[in-house]
Amino acid sequence: MPGPKDLDPSTSPRALLGAELRHAREKAGLSQEELGGRLFVSGSFIGQLESGTRRMQPEYARLLDDALGTEDFFRRNCAASAKSKHPQHFAEAAEAEAQATAIRQYAPLLIPGLLQTPAYARAVFRAYRPTGSKEKVDELVTARMERARILDDPTNPLLWVVLDEAALRRETGGRQVMAEALHHLIGIIRRSRAIVQVLPLKAGAHASMEGSIKLMDFKDAPPLLYFEGVGTGRLEDDPTTVRYQRHTYELLTAEALSPQKSLALIEAMAQDYAHEEYP
Repeated sequence: MPGPKDLDPSTSPRALLGAELRHAREKAGLSQEELGGRLFVSGSFIGQLESGTRRMQPEYARLLDDALGTEDFFRRNCAASAKSKHPQHFAEAAEAEAQATAIRQYAPLLIPGLLQTPAYARAVFRAYRPTGSKEKVDELVTARMERARILDDPTNPLLWVVLDEAALRRETGGRQVMAEALHHLIGIIRRSRAIVQVLPLKAGAHASMEGSIKLMDFKDAPPLLYFEGVGTGRLEDDPTTVRYQRHTYELLTAEALSPQKSLALIEAMAQDYAHEEYP
């Protein structure tokens, strides 16, 4: 009997690959936990591969072919699911973000990508790549703006951001770029597409002094946590770690200004930037 055909990269390859994995696992009579045990990963990890929440890496594709007797099907097709417009360390997180039903994020140093303007994003990428080509920076900006299209849906996902006041005070791209960025943020808030709370500098020490937090919830898969550093990033699904970081995020929301007071502060700062009166 002939094996399954190669997947068409133009038709959501990760979703198709996940569906093929579920079919092969069920045909082999294995639960997600049983298959995960053979790969030394959790059952939830297998579930995330099947739902397309996580990208299949070559090392897992090889193990899956061996465990499920699928010859080299997953090895041949995982390359199609790995194509991305995003930097390699962030690509898997961006793909998961697009499927999330809720995203909760603490941003300590900059306005999050989903809420950025093209000019602000360009200033950020140029700072990351001071000698990079204009074409490469333009490509990254375009990909970031495409990411933000998930906010075009009036109901999904829930986006809840705790934005450190330091991110608003850092003049990224200059005063006019900041004025535009904050007016854009105000528009998103007023359209009820995001809940934004500002963590004021006067709050002092807080629960996430050491870095950012991004928590993502899904309809048919366990939640994920994304850790990010300079040029690095990884997804984490360990329930204890996710639970701890969710508690940390809740502490941040308690310390932050209310959404109404946060909006008033952002509006005042946008006006100051626009009139070049910001101290």
